[in-house]
Amino acid sequence: MKEKKIVIFMPSIEDGGVEKNLFLISNFLIKKFNKISIITLSNRFKKRFDKNIKLVFFKNNYFVNFGRRKKFFLCLFLLFFEILKNKNVIVLSFQGNVYCTLLCKLLGVKVIVRSNTSPEGWSQNIIKHFFFKIILNCANKIIVNSIDFKNQLRKRYNVKAICIYNPLNEKEIKNKSNKKIHNYFNRNCLKIINVGRLIDQKDQMTLVKAINLIKDKIKISVLIVGNGREKENLLNFLKKKKLSKIIRIVNYKKNPYPLIKYADIFILSSIYEGLPNVLLEAICLKKFIISSNCPTGPREILNNGKGGLLFKTKNYKELANKIIYFHKNKKNCLKMIKNSQDGLKRFNIKKNLNKYYKLINDEN
Repeated sequence: MKEKKIVIFMPSIEDGGVEKNLFLISNFLIKKFNKISIITLSNRFKKRFDKNIKLVFFKNNYFVNFGRRKKFFLCLFLLFFEILKNKNVIVLSFQGNVYCTLLCKLLGVKVIVRSNTSPEGWSQNIIKHFFFKIILNCANKIIVNSIDFKNQLRKRYNVKAICIYNPLNEKEIKNKSNKKIHNYFNRNCLKIINVGRLIDQKDQMTLVKAINLIKDKIKISVLIVGNGREKENLLNFLKKKKLSKIIRIVNYKKNPYPLIKYADIFILSSIYEGLPNVLLEAICLKKFIISSNCPTGPREILNNGKGGLLFKTKNYKELANKIIYFHKNKKNCLKMIKNSQDGLKRFNIKKNLNKYYKLINDEN
């Protein structure tokens, strides 16, 4: 058992892909290190962490509804005081990486940055770009979750990163998929599902526009699972185009796996990602994948289109054609599922969690 203390910086814990990785990684690392603290804004997800992990948070719930940037700055104060208690720490940053790195360097402690989202989604402001480049190069190590992501960081920011793939808990996903849940799909239809936050980045509007093009060509049923600020716009479009009987939008589900299992196709329509967990989960459940060829992740997961179909981001006409292609060529497409499943070996949970341990343990 090691004596090093790990402090994980994750101001805003919700219930997305990044958080799934946080739970897996932190619950694994506590078995290897004596002390782990997590800096966050609330203890809402306390039960998802090992009982030996200490959550450092504001006890006043007044701050919970603050915007993400405000949450970052509030949690920087918590991180500051946590470091003052013991400077013999290694900080693992999951969010607000630039701010966290800057504070750690000012206080003289080591920081490992885990970057989750492709630089495509970062600010394109020239001054911020320059600032990011300087600060990120100050981190002791930077972890990314795809090779494409690693290459983008090197090209855009001259940052050397280490790729550790997202650890995939296949056993848990398969077990959860067997639970009984209401089936929202219409019967005797081609069943399509999308799971994700309803925000600009996920671009579900491209999906519904594609369905609008083919609604009279294929008997189809679409389920979109998630919450977010784009929900109203999507519902208005469905009403305007009379798609409400074909496309259903349901609220976020803690366990969406039975719904994914019911579907024939999983569609990811994002404009950018890091490495989308939800694609790995859908492949684990033997679903056929149609995904935007967004930076970064989908192309790498699908082995350049050998494990599923890719379409240009925001191109709803191309997406519509891909859906029709699946409908007409199911046998050929089902062979691609085998290719995508073979690729899951890269995301083995034990192998990738051990890479985190080795990386942190090597920081003397």
